[in-house]
Amino acid sequence: MSTTQTLTLDQIESLAHTTLQAAGASPAQAAPLAAAIAAAERDGIASHGLAYLPTYCEHLRCGKVDGKVVPDVAQTRPALLTVDAKSGFAHPAIDAGFERLIPLARQTGLAGMAVRNSYNCGVLGYHVERLASAGLLGMGFTNAPASIAPFGGTKAVIGTNPFAIAAPDGQGGVAISIDQSASVIAKSEVMRRKRAGASIPAGWAFGPDGAATTDPDVALKGTMAPSGGYKGFGAGLMVELLAAAASGAVLGLDASPFSGPAGGPPRTGQFFIAIDAGASSGDAFGSRVARLVEAIAAQEGARVPGGARKAARQRTSSGVAVSTDLLAQIKTLA
Repeated sequence: MSTTQTLTLDQIESLAHTTLQAAGASPAQAAPLAAAIAAAERDGIASHGLAYLPTYCEHLRCGKVDGKVVPDVAQTRPALLTVDAKSGFAHPAIDAGFERLIPLARQTGLAGMAVRNSYNCGVLGYHVERLASAGLLGMGFTNAPASIAPFGGTKAVIGTNPFAIAAPDGQGGVAISIDQSASVIAKSEVMRRKRAGASIPAGWAFGPDGAATTDPDVALKGTMAPSGGYKGFGAGLMVELLAAAASGAVLGLDASPFSGPAGGPPRTGQFFIAIDAGASSGDAFGSRVARLVEAIAAQEGARVPGGARKAARQRTSSGVAVSTDLLAQIKTLA
């Protein structure tokens, strides 16, 4: 049985930053990703925390990610920004865009930002919560390599394609945070089960023949089950239209995998929308959100979306237990 070692969030961020630079990332490319890795551990999303760091390093070394680029940000319309990640990490490209998106949304009331030639952006909710913390209603969409077949089909056409939305609480925090993929479960969870040598629950995925499977190896060769059947595929297709087609990014059909060294840069995309909802609601937005939160929280057993992450932050405030086996692997990389 693997033992664990408790690390503070600052230690986790520092370790990730050092390791990414050792693998070939510039400090500017490494810093935003290291901060996001620490945030994933803080929020109890281990699949996108330190566990993903070896994959990031592998992709730096094999050329799936260019760790030295500087993203380009352009304003192509009065309320629209485009960001070229240049096959670097998604996080520094998103950071560079947000520096202009947030003031632009406050000025215009609503602004959009398209990111192309990008990569896996990790926890999508992490990004839109930053917009909410800035007082904006934030929406985000990101496409991924194809892993979901159309309802009734067997060949993957779109990725797990998450979408997220976060609402501000009016006090510099987040009132509601929704982050969900078009699949029943994120593909990273299937990969995590595979690494652990565990089976997956029925209903998560299909094998190459379209039959349901509980074997993660078979699942990773097949397709992910869409959440809600045809509705999940429709939601994923909506994300593909925004994050790939409207961003000028590569379709999931043509993107290389987010795992393994094969295929070159995936060049997937993201799309973000930031809204000054006070301007559109006649300043009623905050009270409407508060009423929604109150109505949900008042019901025994109900949970406001985003509540689990807030609870995890309380648990991890004094540190996070990390597998010593994983730490040994990371220290070797560093």
